[in-house]
Amino acid sequence: MIMNEGYNSLFSDNSDLPNLDNDNDTVIQNCDSPDCQKVGQYRAPKSRQHLRDYYWFCLEHVRIYNKSWNYYSGMSEDEVEVERRADTYWHRPTRPLGGESFYGYKINGDFRIFDDEDSGKKNHGNNLTATTIELEALSILDLSPPVTRQEIKNKYKELVKTHHPDTNRGNKDAEEQLKLINRAYETLTRAKKIEV
Repeated sequence: MIMNEGYNSLFSDNSDLPNLDNDNDTVIQNCDSPDCQKVGQYRAPKSRQHLRDYYWFCLEHVRIYNKSWNYYSGMSEDEVEVERRADTYWHRPTRPLGGESFYGYKINGDFRIFDDEDSGKKNHGNNLTATTIELEALSILDLSPPVTRQEIKNKYKELVKTHHPDTNRGNKDAEEQLKLINRAYETLTRAKKIEV
């Protein structure tokens, strides 16, 4: 079999290659611990910087090595914390979700997920322009336009606590009022955001 000369020059040192003439595919390595003649079946990383370079040890010596090896040795507390955080995203660059993307494109979607991020830059419809039905719902909640969604939510919570059946001992009027409050809140939460 004739091999390309350039290919041979890449692998000029054949000392680490197994002998391909025999049919046995297993390579037997001795333990890398000094003065040990046992078979090195267990691998252990050589250093933090070279995690894919291994020592090969017998079981006894790999146990000793593992007990004494500390991945974080020589690192300050801040470096350890940076390493731990980088491990959470596999040491790959990250980008913030929403807003400007890595390539400078603005993410826009039909679901309007990222609208709140622009609230500091411009009013993105926090106020409602109410229709007749929405005006009635606002009057049930004792509110008047212009009103924000947070104001509606706060007033709803207040009225539910006041008219809840548990606080009114089965009062039918309070129960009916709570149903009206729930319908009004549902109507207002379905209202579309419109800039005033």
